[in-house]
Amino acid sequence: MAERRLWWHLRHRIAVQGTHFRRQVHLGRYIVDFVSHDARLVIEVDGGQHDAESGRDMERTRFLESQGYRVLRFWNNEVLGNIDGVLELIQSAIRTTPTPDPSPQGGGE
Repeated sequence: MAERRLWWHLRHRIAVQGTHFRRQVHLGRYIVDFVSHDARLVIEVDGGQHDAESGRDMERTRFLESQGYRVLRFWNNEVLGNIDGVLELIQSAIRTTPTPDPSPQGGGE
């Protein structure tokens, strides 16, 4: 339910800002909840089972970061109880997306 709610907001509220998210995408051997390839951002929505799997989640995050993605994790209750706060954090992460090195415009010397 939390994942579905966030998906609606990502499609209808965040997409307007020019950032496209995809749902349930394979990255390496993992399937991530949401990803914006342009923003190099992965969003995971975690239920209570992830408390017991924190080691696996850390391994997964390290892999995704090694591929150039930033990972934001939210608990189900955060998405359900504070969707505006969750969206604000996502928007902030999108705004602070680093410029690829080298920049695609070919700037420099």
